[in-house]
Amino acid sequence: MSLQYLSDCHIHTDCSADGTDSAMMICESAARLGLYSVTFTDHCECNLYRAGGFDRSIRQSCYESRKAAAAFQGRLRVFSGIELGQPTQDLTAAEDALGCFQYDFVLGSLHNLRNQKDFFELNYSAAGLDDLLNRYFDEILEMIEWGNFDSLAHLTYPLRYIVGEYGLTVQSSQYKNRIDEVLRSLIANKIALEVNTSGLRQKLGVPMPDYPVIQRYRELGGTLITLGSDAHRWADVGAGIEYGLKLLREAGFHHFAVYSGRQPHFLPVE
Repeated sequence: MSLQYLSDCHIHTDCSADGTDSAMMICESAARLGLYSVTFTDHCECNLYRAGGFDRSIRQSCYESRKAAAAFQGRLRVFSGIELGQPTQDLTAAEDALGCFQYDFVLGSLHNLRNQKDFFELNYSAAGLDDLLNRYFDEILEMIEWGNFDSLAHLTYPLRYIVGEYGLTVQSSQYKNRIDEVLRSLIANKIALEVNTSGLRQKLGVPMPDYPVIQRYRELGGTLITLGSDAHRWADVGAGIEYGLKLLREAGFHHFAVYSGRQPHFLPVE
């Protein structure tokens, strides 16, 4: 990788149930690739917090990231974060998780609607998609209004399964107004939009969100944007980040954000 400030702000270690590799192993890969920084954002699904043992796993994640930061000092900048899933489904759990550690970065994500399975577990048909996606945008807006996170992870996440896995067609123009609502709310609440490049490694074949949404965010005045591979193993660290930077350049962005101490620090889009 050739760009000077390549940074991956969405990475899962083996402290996430679906992660496979240690923070140290991931940092070794990132340093070898020439990344400028990495941010560990292990899962905390707030709706499952008490039953899932997340209080222990996120503490372990923070410990491992701090250990890696010390080990790689001078070679790689390592930040400690968390991916807070479904925070408004259990606000007590969300606040408890946020109080566990002084994070550098908090991602907010929505993997399932209230009282529903994860989007990857649902069976889809064209019937009912409109209701499902409108409920998704409603809950995203509720999260943004709550606001205690720094960047919105993988907007358009349901399309990974609806389009990528089931091959159904979703007319993006039908949801333009809903997406605009989300983007305007992010801007008003000073929350970043994440460009999640994991879709490039999946059947979906595009980032989440894709270029038209990134461009629209810029048109609406959005300036806070983060990049993340959503890697769950060492081999995917940094995957698609150069392509994500290319999309930012094409959309007219000059900087992207890396967070430290919950504050954005702007790096050039080269």
